[in-house]
Amino acid sequence: MTAPTIGTLRVNGANLHYEVRGQGPLLLLMPGGAGGAASCDGIADDLAAEYTVATYDPRGMSRSTLDDPEVEQHVAEHADDASRMLEMLSPGEPARVFGSSSGAIAALHLLTAHPERVARLVAHEPPVVEVLPDASEHRAYIARVQATFHAEGLMPAMAVFAAGLKKGGDTSEPKAETKLPPQAAARAEQTMANLPYFVGRIVPSFMSYAPDVHQLEAQSDRLVLACGQDSRGELPYRPAAFLAEQLSTEHLHFPGGHTGLTTHPAEFGELLRKAFRA
Repeated sequence: MTAPTIGTLRVNGANLHYEVRGQGPLLLLMPGGAGGAASCDGIADDLAAEYTVATYDPRGMSRSTLDDPEVEQHVAEHADDASRMLEMLSPGEPARVFGSSSGAIAALHLLTAHPERVARLVAHEPPVVEVLPDASEHRAYIARVQATFHAEGLMPAMAVFAAGLKKGGDTSEPKAETKLPPQAAARAEQTMANLPYFVGRIVPSFMSYAPDVHQLEAQSDRLVLACGQDSRGELPYRPAAFLAEQLSTEHLHFPGGHTGLTTHPAEFGELLRKAFRA
């Protein structure tokens, strides 16, 4: 594993921890969920053989601190953070961008708000449920997660959240989990520490975000929508597949499910490399 160069970028209301490795054209990895930059470790080293790979902890996650920990979070501000990161690391030159889950939501906004910054974007399962025909059901689901979080605490809220992501809101016993690589298992403690912020601040804001589909259509030649091959029928899969149909573009299937980046890093990274070469 290559030791990255570590830095801090001051942005509006926050200090962003970022890491850079490799050489070549810039590739920015925008992590999702509660994992932060470390969730990209499994693919970053391999990609660094071909790219200057940058990743970071989104504001409020892990080592990226907020001036006001209680402030509401907004997709546009997270996208602006990414834009500032790109301008610092690749001034005046558009870069390749990969976003996963909530990171993919911010990446979609980055593409529409700052298209000059993005040469090509691969957005993996952005849960932009507002684009779906049954969006009202998902608004109610997000409200249930928040109500449970405030009334009963983190773990009951996570149970409601996880059930709603499954096919048809399945509440049956979960399937056996794929065994995680040692690096991923070691990150579990930090991920748990990020969960209250993720559930309380990121989920309600990001999953109520409605992307500008007309602007995405205008930039569709540089947008690749991606889904997990094991997530068919699950909630995170549906918006990417729906958007691809709306934009008349194909969507790629990556190995694993919504967290394929973590569970299948080698295969995931290789397909990502191919997607950026296309």
